[in-house]
Amino acid sequence: MTSGRKIGFIGTGVMGSSMAGHLLNAGENLSIYNRTKAKAEDLLARGARWTQGPAEMAKTCDLIFTMLGYPEDVEEVIQNQLLPGMKPGTTIVDFTTSSPSLAKALAEVGEKSQVQVLDAPVSGGDLGARNATLSIMVGGKEDAAKEVWPYLEKLGKTLVHQGPAGSGQLTKMANQIAVAGSMLGMVESLAFAKKSGLNPDKVLDSIRVGAAGSWSLDNLSPRVLNGDDAPGFYIKHFIKDLGIALSSAESMELELPGTERALELYRLLQKRGHEDKGTQALFLLYT
Repeated sequence: MTSGRKIGFIGTGVMGSSMAGHLLNAGENLSIYNRTKAKAEDLLARGARWTQGPAEMAKTCDLIFTMLGYPEDVEEVIQNQLLPGMKPGTTIVDFTTSSPSLAKALAEVGEKSQVQVLDAPVSGGDLGARNATLSIMVGGKEDAAKEVWPYLEKLGKTLVHQGPAGSGQLTKMANQIAVAGSMLGMVESLAFAKKSGLNPDKVLDSIRVGAAGSWSLDNLSPRVLNGDDAPGFYIKHFIKDLGIALSSAESMELELPGTERALELYRLLQKRGHEDKGTQALFLLYT
């Protein structure tokens, strides 16, 4: 049964397109917007309605989801275009991985006009978005989180309310720190296996089910071995995330040398022109 609410979704890229599609599949009344309209054509063909921009969407929708690229995009779209036009009692759920301090600030701005702003970054990559198995980390008021829970359940498998505004983003930083370490381990393990003359596929058969097992080994190592650098998650966005994580750690006087090294390597890939490839392209530095 559909909710009958007027829902908006802004950002229909690699992740957002699949997520918005799940809401359409559930029969929701969905309006969409993306800076590049061509990336929304499939959703429009399936029944979504095009909106001319965030400001227009703010006037017509009472629940808006955003999946954007960078904190500056979040600030521009939510603070400058959505919040000024949204009615009291409406809600914004931001899926973008962004700054914890910005998430807190937006929630405070929204509170002044009785608009709830939740930070709800996700993990699981393009596969998780397509299969609706994302992990969704929610920050913001608990009652507002409960209100949108039925919609989040259409998009993800693991949903956790982490605490007040900004808590979702802090949790995502912990996630990205762990991903950075496991990604380094995965590509270096494969590089070692290949260099030593082993069959990497057979090596994976042995190590992915033991203590070395990880999401990266299960989902990205096959792409590495097939030479598939297509983005499930862009290198340029991972660089952004690791920068936010290290900035947050610095504010807590916490040193993260492993994360610093991962960021150095990804910036090297960026300099070599690979920023639009998937994070598994880290393996290119070892070939």
